[in-house]
Amino acid sequence: MEINIKLEKFTENDFTHYFKLVNDEKVMEMITERALETDEAKAEFDKQIQNNKLSENFGNFKILDSASKEFIGLAKIEIKAKDDQEAEIGYMILPKFWGKGIASKVGKKLIEIAKSQEEINRLFAIIDPINLPSRKILINNGFVSKEFKDFDGLPGEVLELTL
Repeated sequence: MEINIKLEKFTENDFTHYFKLVNDEKVMEMITERALETDEAKAEFDKQIQNNKLSENFGNFKILDSASKEFIGLAKIEIKAKDDQEAEIGYMILPKFWGKGIASKVGKKLIEIAKSQEEINRLFAIIDPINLPSRKILINNGFVSKEFKDFDGLPGEVLELTL
């Protein structure tokens, strides 16, 4: 059965959802290579909640099953400052939802959001170079590889899409 998704901004009350993701070793394998513990997760979550206040249209969103309202994961389209012309996209999905086409839907939805905002002219994503499924989703949506670099000691590939 196909799952239709809905994006809703994370609020201060959603830490348990966020922690379920970042404390999962499978989810974090291609992100930090390790699950986050409570204190570190809380600090990251608080940063995301602050970032959500920059703009109504950008930030960190819960991915929900639009029918059941079940929590599926996190989608982000993040700016660093109010007047940014670029945004970073990304997502984390709980393993039980992997292989169901949800990441592709999320990628398309994030690109649609960016295109609807006149100020944004560039999207970028940072992935682990061995994360071929995410790379394929980005390439299929018009992203191109720009560079490989080190992020806090972890390998990363930066892909971008000019809008």
